[in-house]
Amino acid sequence: MTSATLSERRQGELWRRLGTVNDPELDEPVTEMGFVERAEILGDGRVEVDFRLPTYWCSPNFAFLMLEDLKIALEALSWSPAYRITLHDHMFAEEVNKGIADGRNFAEIFRSLADETSLEEVREKFRQKAFKRRQEAVILDLRATGLSDREIVGMRLTDLDALYAGDDETAKRGRRYREALLSRRPDLRSHDNAIVDWDSRTVEADGLAAHLADLRSVRINMEFNGALCRGLKQTRYKEMEIVNGEPTLVDFIVGRVPAPTAPSPTTDH
Repeated sequence: MTSATLSERRQGELWRRLGTVNDPELDEPVTEMGFVERAEILGDGRVEVDFRLPTYWCSPNFAFLMLEDLKIALEALSWSPAYRITLHDHMFAEEVNKGIADGRNFAEIFRSLADETSLEEVREKFRQKAFKRRQEAVILDLRATGLSDREIVGMRLTDLDALYAGDDETAKRGRRYREALLSRRPDLRSHDNAIVDWDSRTVEADGLAAHLADLRSVRINMEFNGALCRGLKQTRYKEMEIVNGEPTLVDFIVGRVPAPTAPSPTTDH
């Protein structure tokens, strides 16, 4: 294998691993959200990752969860490289980056920065939201195929696997739900119900509409937050727009260029 081929393969693996890290609140990959600004493999195999969040004041808990998952993703790389993750433009970036450089783990770094809420409780809350969003997508896909509500709630895990064996977007949604389902119920067997609520209770056919209404409210909230995050990030890091040779008003509003100062008063008229 040539060095160029090896480099290309490793670069592909790096981005695939980083793509497994989700924004915990939105259940969307940080790579697709644009939070990974740079992921570079150096000549000696070391990896450097530059990470930015949409706002300066993003919750330390959220930052912790994503940085911890980035660390796990990098440690899973096949060539076991040394790596450096740098958080930029965040209110705790200095503390985080110094802590990492000192060899402290993220739990130690954030213990004095995050609130008293258990990070595992935060993770569980976001797992629930992701489960619900993914399940709604699957149920709507199943309805679109013409299946009745009774047939949908009666599906077994093996039925789900048979339906989502392909490679299209529908199949990917099915596999994402299966992943969330098995994460919640690792003891699930092939003949067990595939459509259950978060507490593993059976969803009845005559209650599916109400169940979907709950799932829909979760999805709408997550989509709104996702759109807000993208908009904030785009506004924060967007290059200055030039119209007719001049910056636009929005560039002055968000501080990309300084507002013009009034001329000093003089005695001349």
